[in-house]
Amino acid sequence: MRTHTNWITRAETGADVPVVREILLAAFETPLEADLVDALRADPAWIDGLSLVSTDEHGSIIGHALLTRCHIDDTPALCLAPVAVRPEHQRSGAGSAAVRAALKAAGDMGEKYVTVLGHPAYYPRFGFTRASAHGIGLSVDVPDEAMMAMTLDGTHPLPSGTVRYAAPFGI
Repeated sequence: MRTHTNWITRAETGADVPVVREILLAAFETPLEADLVDALRADPAWIDGLSLVSTDEHGSIIGHALLTRCHIDDTPALCLAPVAVRPEHQRSGAGSAAVRAALKAAGDMGEKYVTVLGHPAYYPRFGFTRASAHGIGLSVDVPDEAMMAMTLDGTHPLPSGTVRYAAPFGI
């Protein structure tokens, strides 16, 4: 692993699609996440500008974070998933840079809420808290501490309800 503090973040371009898939295939044990991202690209849940990459100083893509449309009951929200980093660069800040860039881009677009089903020791650093504390849940059983949510706009508290993901998630 190489530590890097000056990650460059930007929205994914069409030319980045094969590289992002390569990163997803390398970062996860199965192709499920890579296939999910491919399916989301063709789904109405896809929002241009919310698939972010982090690159090194040479422009090589190292990390990726994706936000797509979901709902908390009928309230529009975003789902953060997946987040991936090339294995040799994990724990270098590339994933955090992509997540922060994605959350900022979403806020700049006027989005208010983000959910994530992920590692409870990782996502709180971005402002995520346990979703059940806000009355937010899923229609399937998951560990309570793994389902998290946050508001991007402090003037809009999180709504309560059941998270409804885009169809490609299969939930």
